[in-house]
Amino acid sequence: MPKPKKRGSNHQRGAGGQPRNVQPFSDEDASIETMSHCSGFSDPASFTEDGPEVDEEATQEDLEYKLKGFIDLTLDKSAKTRQAALESLKSAFSSKILYEFIMERRMTLTDSIERCIKKGKSDEQCAAAGLACLLCVQMGSGIESEEIFKTLGPVLKKIVCDGTASIQARQACATCLGICCFIVTDDITELYSTMECLENIFTKAYQRDRDTNGVSSTHNTVLHINALLAWTLLLTICPMNEVKKKIEMHLHKLPSLLSCDDLNMRIAAGETLALLFELARETDADFFYEDMELLTEKLRALATDGNKHRAKVDKRKQRSVFRDVLRAVEERDFPTEMVKFGPERMYIDCWVKKQTYDTFKEILGSGMQYHLQSNDFLRNVFELGPPVMLDAATLKTMKISRFERHLYNSAAFKARTKARSKCRDKRADVGEFF
Repeated sequence: MPKPKKRGSNHQRGAGGQPRNVQPFSDEDASIETMSHCSGFSDPASFTEDGPEVDEEATQEDLEYKLKGFIDLTLDKSAKTRQAALESLKSAFSSKILYEFIMERRMTLTDSIERCIKKGKSDEQCAAAGLACLLCVQMGSGIESEEIFKTLGPVLKKIVCDGTASIQARQACATCLGICCFIVTDDITELYSTMECLENIFTKAYQRDRDTNGVSSTHNTVLHINALLAWTLLLTICPMNEVKKKIEMHLHKLPSLLSCDDLNMRIAAGETLALLFELARETDADFFYEDMELLTEKLRALATDGNKHRAKVDKRKQRSVFRDVLRAVEERDFPTEMVKFGPERMYIDCWVKKQTYDTFKEILGSGMQYHLQSNDFLRNVFELGPPVMLDAATLKTMKISRFERHLYNSAAFKARTKARSKCRDKRADVGEFF
């Protein structure tokens, strides 16, 4: 009998390490073939699953081989293929530090992202904008990142200001514009220009009039929220004289957004107000706000809101946020939070730090902890110092196997059940007489 062929023998690298079999797909087979390539990146945890030790160098080569294929697929004729490739790259960039790999291909990636934002439809534009954020997070601040932003910045601004573009694409580009500018720009003129672009978007939410058609433009609310949050992020790196100007311009207008029907807009406005008060008191210890009594009444009403027409989950979230906002405005207090990542701890002890952390957590997702441990740029932002270097033996002792996690969770579940059963028994005994 002839010897069976080795599995995967037709899928080895060609000359120059380039993939042989990556060909443009037709619309019919794009989703099937691409999803089979991309399935390994559907969950960031797939990069760090428990299992036997493997050759790290070979694993890295295999990963880079796949990523090269995905970069090629961002130029495919099929929109589904391009979007799936973008999503796969996003998942990889959020889960691994790939600085060397990206450095060699930054211009190719930038060109692909620019083309997808310009030519793609809504979902593809959103995926491309998300990848642009992660590209800048990976590269950090530097000349190479500035070149990326010089290419993508004008394209992002054009989409953000384009009233004919989809709302989803505009809000993704607004977030991307703010994050990329925060990371890369050292040019104060570019910073102010980007903030003005975002201001032109969210200040429209101040106007509570209906549009010319007599229809409320509530579909723009998410765009206004993203623009406001991106603008607030950039405000945290502005010089103090510019911060004073922005506070004078917006502090008396932002409270109007607290009456918005959208919960996320109310929360975004409340947290921005808390941050503005924090910055104002840093620049002037005797800062005085004229309408303080009216503002605190609004905040207290939101912190104790019991309207029956609101969902219970929304009311719980709103009350939690606005209790903290009210404390910040009235008492200059912030509830310190602790974030754990690996053997390290980080304390979030002010609104500026919270705004920055929430922004990067939103784009990195479950990869946030990994990047806090290993990403030099993020560690500089949060003043964590150089990455903590641990040897293989220490890492192995810290790592818990999947089986051990299962045993721990089972024991914790049984303990909770017993504790709750005792409480239920005590409640059942009330009123019984022997």
